[in-house]
Amino acid sequence: MKLSWKHARTPAAAAVVALAVALPVTSAGATAADPSAPAPTAKTAKKHAEKEAAEKNAAKKDAAAKAAGGGWNDYDCKPSEEHPRPVVLVHGTGGNAVDNWLGLAPYLKNRGYCVFSLDYGKYNGIPLIYGLGPIEKSAEELAAFVEKVRGATGTGKVDIVGHSQGGMMPRYYLKFLDGADKVNALVGIAPSNHGTTLSGLTKLVDLIPPVGDAIEDLGPSLMQQKEGSDFIKRLNEGGDTVPGVKYTVIATKYDEVVTPYKTQFLEGPDVENVVVQDLCPADISEHLMVALTDRVAWHETANALDPENATETTCLS
Repeated sequence: MKLSWKHARTPAAAAVVALAVALPVTSAGATAADPSAPAPTAKTAKKHAEKEAAEKNAAKKDAAAKAAGGGWNDYDCKPSEEHPRPVVLVHGTGGNAVDNWLGLAPYLKNRGYCVFSLDYGKYNGIPLIYGLGPIEKSAEELAAFVEKVRGATGTGKVDIVGHSQGGMMPRYYLKFLDGADKVNALVGIAPSNHGTTLSGLTKLVDLIPPVGDAIEDLGPSLMQQKEGSDFIKRLNEGGDTVPGVKYTVIATKYDEVVTPYKTQFLEGPDVENVVVQDLCPADISEHLMVALTDRVAWHETANALDPENATETTCLS
């Protein structure tokens, strides 16, 4: 299977790309067919155009997921007795619903899961990349998508697997948007649970405040994931977890984006923190590859989703 990388970007890379393409995208509103009818306001026309564009984009992404050969985003899929909950995949900063999951989605689908993925966090009309918008708003988009999946599959709960921001953002949904009753397990692959120093690059923000302002303009989620941000403090205040949800963190010690890598770990009564090199010392995956191509991480994901039938994870998994 040939992987497409055009949307799979780190937060830092996403900021650079966003800087190059951050011109607002505008849509012209349609005029009323009846000349006697009042013309729609520019604001109304823009909202209508944005809604139509979002619906078309979602349809394209669903079709792309199916065409990719993995068969995910199939809303006719009904969970089996062996795997009674659908899996919702949540991409990271700069990712999208398809490219991030060309490996893991078919892997889970072939194991008998109903698998779904979404785009979230589009910001200021920036094309091609997602996960830039305010994380609170992205969590609301996730909440709506979970309801869509639950309705289509007829299930009470889902399992969530997320990469990078996509492993952290669902925790906001669980903690502040009543998501805990609708989620059985959250698996975070290289999640930014306690923010990041971005291998020390965030020090530039402290030394040169205009740098932070420029990054904030590109996408609020970038600065929200900085270690010590107001968002990160609020997310983790009072504890990392909520009752009733099983948490798994899968990290790589070679992560150069969410750093230090141990800040990805969670503390709580129903948490398992995994480092892929503890299972396979030869594993050299970094932040992107651990989700995109790492079968050790995929196998641990499958174990987390079905712990009763978990098997040993090795370099040959």
